[in-house]
Amino acid sequence: MIPAPLIVSAVALVRDRTVLMVTARDRDVYYMPGGKVDPGETSAQAAAREAFEEVSLRLSPDDLEELFEVRTQAHGEPDGRQVHMRVFRAWTDDEPVASNEVGAIHWTTSGDADRCPPAGVEVLRRLVELGLID
Repeated sequence: MIPAPLIVSAVALVRDRTVLMVTARDRDVYYMPGGKVDPGETSAQAAAREAFEEVSLRLSPDDLEELFEVRTQAHGEPDGRQVHMRVFRAWTDDEPVASNEVGAIHWTTSGDADRCPPAGVEVLRRLVELGLID
C-alpha cells in the first residue's frame, strides 16, 4: 500500500533572478521555505505561516500568488511516497532571517539544482520556464 502523499506549501521569494531557499541545521540540502499544511488551514495560510517560522517574513496569505503544484517523490521518505507541494510567489522588501529551524538562507538559481531534493529540482525548473530565475 502506497502511503498518503505529504501535502505541503512553499514560498517562492524571487529577487534579482534568484529564489530564496534554505538549509536545515546540520544538513546541506536546499529546500523551499515551507512545510506541511495543518488541519483547518489553506495552502496559502500554511505557506505564510511557514515563511514566518523559517525565515521571519510576515506575509499575508491573500497577497500570495499560487504559481504551480509539484508532485514527486518525497525526499527522505520510502519509495513511492509523494510530496504534493503548492508553490506561492511572495513579494516583500523585508530581509529573510534564518530561524532556529533553519541553518542558512541561500539565493539560488537553476545552477544549484544538484543541491536540491526532487521537489526543489522541479521548482527550479518551473521557475526558469516562467522566466523568473536563471
